[in-house]
Amino acid sequence: MPLDPTAADLLAAVAASPRAVAAHDRAAWVGLFSTDAAVNDPVGSRPHIGRAAIERFYDTFIGPNTITFRVERDLVGGPTVVRDLLIETTMSTGATVAVPMHLRYDLAEEDGVWKIARLAAHWELAAMIAQLLRTGLPGLGAALKLGPQLIVNQGIGGAIGMMQGLLGVGRAGKRVATRFCTAAAATDISRVRALLDYDCAIELPAGTRVSVEEFTNRARNLKWDKMIAAGRTVTVSIELGAVHGVAFIDFTSGTTRISAIRVFTDA
Repeated sequence: MPLDPTAADLLAAVAASPRAVAAHDRAAWVGLFSTDAAVNDPVGSRPHIGRAAIERFYDTFIGPNTITFRVERDLVGGPTVVRDLLIETTMSTGATVAVPMHLRYDLAEEDGVWKIARLAAHWELAAMIAQLLRTGLPGLGAALKLGPQLIVNQGIGGAIGMMQGLLGVGRAGKRVATRFCTAAAATDISRVRALLDYDCAIELPAGTRVSVEEFTNRARNLKWDKMIAAGRTVTVSIELGAVHGVAFIDFTSGTTRISAIRVFTDA
């Protein structure tokens, strides 16, 4: 099905990001963001807000490395693009890590041009660190090099803010998300309800609110695979029959009860 013009423009704005990264074009990459944009990478860490902070983010995590985007699927819902992908990063020491991700780009028009207002990168920091260290000396060297770079570019506060990405719902959230998907696939409304907070908002597709009953009926025989816990959100790659999507499952602060579910689809 051909894309409508707005969706095509949104995808074009997002597709410019990996091109600028591959070209090591700092000005082009930073220029994709709106004036007061936020980069939350990974989700759960302290966001980088504003042009200067985003430039420092680039200098720390993008500029020194070779990064390849392996995109499996792009999903558009309203002014948001969600990318289901794997990112391969080769660091200056030669260490390479392959990190499964869900990237969410919230876009806004600025001077007639679509700009990224918020980039939320859902990936697991602890898993990436473990993978990096398993590469041996190149990984250890990369970790030792990143520490000083992080402090120089971000300061002590920035380093601490990055480490906050180790916190969040983690494995407990993924267990709840698995139980939720299992119950939804079995059309078990009572088990689905038991996992939700009292005012949980469900959107299928994102932007269209539905009842628990409608969601559960439409999720019959739901299939899922990639599941990522970042901050207080678990993201899941799903299939609903011929429809593919990514579900964002948010958790109420301090609990493992689900506060919101938003499903971006390719339908």
